[in-house]
Amino acid sequence: MLEKKIGFIGCGNMARAIISGLVNSGLIAPANILVWDRKAETNQQMAQQYGISAAESAEALAREADILFGAVKPDVILKVLSDLAGVMKKDALVVSIAAGVTLDSLAGVLGHDRKIVRVMPNTPALVNEGMTSVTPNVLVEPQEVDDIVAIFESFGKAAVVKEYLIHAVVGVSGSAPAYVFMFIEAMADAAVLGGMPRAQAYEFAAQAVKGAAQMVIETGTHPAELKDQVCSPGGTTIEAVKALEENGFRAAVMNAMQRCMAKSEALSKA
Repeated sequence: MLEKKIGFIGCGNMARAIISGLVNSGLIAPANILVWDRKAETNQQMAQQYGISAAESAEALAREADILFGAVKPDVILKVLSDLAGVMKKDALVVSIAAGVTLDSLAGVLGHDRKIVRVMPNTPALVNEGMTSVTPNVLVEPQEVDDIVAIFESFGKAAVVKEYLIHAVVGVSGSAPAYVFMFIEAMADAAVLGGMPRAQAYEFAAQAVKGAAQMVIETGTHPAELKDQVCSPGGTTIEAVKALEENGFRAAVMNAMQRCMAKSEALSKA
């Protein structure tokens, strides 16, 4: 169990997912989790639901937190952290979940002697299947990196990633659920075209994607080999694979992700 006080400035969907994961996993005592959101009703609701502490103000939270999560929107995070920098504990660790905000930008408002970690979770965190990249600056101790990874592994998986790879993370993880949702929707549409009721079509399509993904994770087998195992000679599956290849399925996915990564890079420089 982590014997540290963890504070959340801002309490949107992602902060809620992190808090839920922490409390449900028993990684930290609820009493050691502090939250402050500008909406008073959010603070009260989180305190009632999870048994955590609602701070009186952002400043009060910043004074107490050993690990402070900046969970506000990217366009305001630098202003919010700048206002709190003077009251934070000297050795407090700051964790930012703001997309597109670099370690250097964060250090610019917090001070270049501050321990900072940049993380990028994705929306499946809301159902305990998140994938999170963890990017610490050079001042963060190895044990502290392990602590942050453990926090994010309480509701999914997490891995340490160098900052120059962050745009690849956006493409393959941060934005990726949207492409998968489109794929599931298209599969379900085809099943409906084949006569299946809509609700049942979504269930079959979503479970097929979930099951296939689990096979990749659990077996460690190359996806191409798993695909080959489903394709019988002259069968139905290889017919579908041929149609996907004819329509540039893999190239379309790669092109989409390249566009996503380029946009991520452009936004980080804006």
